[in-house]
Amino acid sequence: MTASDLPVSITRPDHWISGVIFASPHSGCTYPNWFLQTTDLPMTALRSSEDAFVDRLISCAPEFGAVTLTAQVPRCVVDLNRGPDEIDPLVVRGVPRHPLNQRTLAGLGVIPRVVSQGRPIHNRLIERGEADRRIAAYWRPYHQALSALITEARTRFGQAILIDMHSMPHDALTHLTGPRTDMVLGNRHGLSAAARVSDAVTGAVEAEGWRIRRNSPFSGAYICSAYGRPGQNIHVVQLEIDRALYMDEATITPHPGFDDFAARIARVIRRLAALEADGAADLGGIAAE
Repeated sequence: MTASDLPVSITRPDHWISGVIFASPHSGCTYPNWFLQTTDLPMTALRSSEDAFVDRLISCAPEFGAVTLTAQVPRCVVDLNRGPDEIDPLVVRGVPRHPLNQRTLAGLGVIPRVVSQGRPIHNRLIERGEADRRIAAYWRPYHQALSALITEARTRFGQAILIDMHSMPHDALTHLTGPRTDMVLGNRHGLSAAARVSDAVTGAVEAEGWRIRRNSPFSGAYICSAYGRPGQNIHVVQLEIDRALYMDEATITPHPGFDDFAARIARVIRRLAALEADGAADLGGIAAE
């Protein structure tokens, strides 16, 4: 495995301030040649499942004293925000048709069946050994790295705060009524993060003039449920950003407003990088509860 094939990238600040981690599990865009031989979809279709450029948006976090963790593997190869047992029998040969959760039934298991608009990824069923190899090569290293960072933060600072960054298609919220929402915060309805942490994230986003809602339609998936333990001062918040705010979804390229958007996101990150779970940190005028 060459350096460019490494499944995870960690960037540390010179001084980690308070145990805050910004992560992007879905922005990977290094497509292995062996994978491309298993699909008939064009690259633009495959890339529609990426959280494209989210890794770039959070790359400033180490400047402000937070750690970043980003995936290199694309989501359509293996989904790092799913459990390793969320295996779709319509993708992997020989998997028992045991009760499946709604994500897996929709084709969005750990080895995804479809990309956006329900387009099938694979041109054939894959063997269970191939699924296990993907999980071992890509899923496990990412989660080993994430778990280690959370443990380190908890040991050093008495807390770990993970801001799990994602993007959503612009039309993902068209079914909602009322003013257009720019971002969705997911905290498993309070189970993965204390209210004061979620409130601080909400406040930082709203300070930049964006509208944010909670837990609808995205309340957080595997990473929130597996790692969020507010009672142990381990807090996980998922933040979904409307892609149309910074990119052209058809061409998967940054649009002319990207730099301005990135500067505003950087101010959000700066405010949150020093966040104390007990609300003691200076958030630049944004007080946690």
